[in-house]
Amino acid sequence: MTGWIVLGVFVFIVVALIVYVIVIYNGFVALKNNIERNWSNIDVLLKQRYDELPKLIKVCEGYMQHEQKTLETVVKARSMVNQARNDEQKVQAQNMLTDTLKSLFMVVERYPDLKADKSFQQLGARVTELEDQIADRREFLNESVNLYNIRLDQFPDVIVARFFNFAKRTLWQIDPAHRQDVKVEFEHT
Repeated sequence: MTGWIVLGVFVFIVVALIVYVIVIYNGFVALKNNIERNWSNIDVLLKQRYDELPKLIKVCEGYMQHEQKTLETVVKARSMVNQARNDEQKVQAQNMLTDTLKSLFMVVERYPDLKADKSFQQLGARVTELEDQIADRREFLNESVNLYNIRLDQFPDVIVARFFNFAKRTLWQIDPAHRQDVKVEFEHT
């Protein structure tokens, strides 16, 4: 009789342990899929921005003959996006593209006719809207990555994570230069 009780307790512990591992594993799968979904949501917006840039550049070219370098930098950054293969390269390429777009919009300030152009206004507003949406999605991505990475390090989840080779994911990070204070100067007239 005692043997059956010990066997029953042993079977119960093994089944409970298996169920617990399955629950942890499924939690990791859900978090991993949330990260992939968030990346995909960002990719949709990045693709839309990518598609809008040639139109924006075309409008700018007519006005900005003296700013070829700025336009070439935007085109180069856009091509880097195509060449990026892993998450880290994609983040770097997208950050560079964002930087070049900021430069482009700063240069545009010197061209009142371009700023007044209806096509430029519409395209500029569309790109700015996409940039805002991308920033929002980056927050969602980073939140998902953070939750996933926390679970990877928590005990006993860390045991299951290592057993099934779940690896840490990288947060979307900005260029460290963007953390510095911006120097604002007003012209005296």
